[in-house]
Amino acid sequence: MDLIDDPRSGENAHEYTVSEISGAVKRTLEGEFGRVRVKGEVGRVVVARSGHMYFDVKDDKNSLACTTWKGQVSRLTVLPEEGMEVVVTGKMTAYGGQSKYNLNVDDVAVAGVGALMAMLEKRKKQLASEGLFEASRKKPIPFLPEVIGVITSPTGAVIRDILHRLRDRFPRKVLVWPVAVQGQSCAPEVARAIEGFNAMTPGGALPRPDLLIVARGGGSIEDLWGFNEEIVARAAAASDIPLISAVGHETDTTLIDFVSDQRAPTPTAAAELSVPVRLDLMAWADSMGARASTALIGQMGNRQQRVRDLGRALPKPDMILAPMRQRMDLAVERLPSALRAMVQRRKVDLAQTAGGLRPMTLTRQIKEGQTRVERLTADLPNRMAARLEKLSERLSAVDRLRETLGYKETLKRGYAVVRASGKVATRKKDLPKDAAVEIEFSDGKILLADAKPLPKPKRPKPTPPEQGSLL
Repeated sequence: MDLIDDPRSGENAHEYTVSEISGAVKRTLEGEFGRVRVKGEVGRVVVARSGHMYFDVKDDKNSLACTTWKGQVSRLTVLPEEGMEVVVTGKMTAYGGQSKYNLNVDDVAVAGVGALMAMLEKRKKQLASEGLFEASRKKPIPFLPEVIGVITSPTGAVIRDILHRLRDRFPRKVLVWPVAVQGQSCAPEVARAIEGFNAMTPGGALPRPDLLIVARGGGSIEDLWGFNEEIVARAAAASDIPLISAVGHETDTTLIDFVSDQRAPTPTAAAELSVPVRLDLMAWADSMGARASTALIGQMGNRQQRVRDLGRALPKPDMILAPMRQRMDLAVERLPSALRAMVQRRKVDLAQTAGGLRPMTLTRQIKEGQTRVERLTADLPNRMAARLEKLSERLSAVDRLRETLGYKETLKRGYAVVRASGKVATRKKDLPKDAAVEIEFSDGKILLADAKPLPKPKRPKPTPPEQGSLL
């Protein structure tokens, strides 16, 4: 399409509007190029609040503006980062509002292994600077976990190898969280699986794992790239459950290996690191039991020998009892004379005591006791009367206090007691419907045959104030 006529025609040239020119340029650009693939280095990257992404792809001379709409961003397998070598695919178009052309990108791929490794090193430095690789934050692997959570593909050979190895070494309960292990959905699914296992409640219907294994077989760096994504590394670092990474073969290294609590060279090795060998534990337990029995027998033998040695050092029983027997024999010989001497001393003491007793002394003590009894007997009525009078005064004081605190005195101050069906009613709702009501005053009681609530008083209508005379 010719936008202008022959320039030699002068005033005969056709006039176009700005919108017509912009639309013609856009149609020509889109029709000429269609979908194109462009290789270059990513410049600035801006993600707007709307979710649209704007970035530049440049070489040593020129720069190409690129736009990826919100719906296209979620489908990108690789998100562009500044300095990354990429190959972008999209459709050339133009934006007449700013007289600019740009590439609407719907696919981003890293340009070669070197670019991938450079981006990986950049991410490693960033995460290392945040302390996510520090050995102090890594958690110990449990010796014998009850439940093991495995995050891998449910259809590959990896899960079969892990289950087979666990069954051979020490069978454990295994929860498998199926995920994609390569491609666009790999990184978000693995991150969600790690977070999902950590979100389980201990002791719930589905048991929370004591150990996690993230596993995948070997492959190229592009196949394993999902485990180099930042969301996977951060999810593994934030896991409260100890995590073993087993991605690829022994020579493969991914970003999750640096943040996990332990790295296994292969998925089978991860299963070996997870549990001990049951037969080895049984043999060890038998060995420890045999050693304990041998040690116990040896200890008992040593103690018996010690007792025998001490027994030889002790004196004979007859030698220990001989002095006691001799003392007993001497005591038996001295006993009759000692008894006779004691009886004689008791007789002397009795004679001395009996010599001091006189009838006149006993008679005088008896008369003094009788006089004291007669005096107390004569004073007893007076003491009883004083005691009774004191108790009567206390009783009168208590009775006056009872009357003062009783409800009768309250009635005298203008109050009344309302009873319904023999019970005191303190609130309106305590009065049963159609019940007889008894009201007690200070001077008597009255009985009301039927208690009905009083109608609410009507408010009088306000009367306007009288108008005074103005004269």
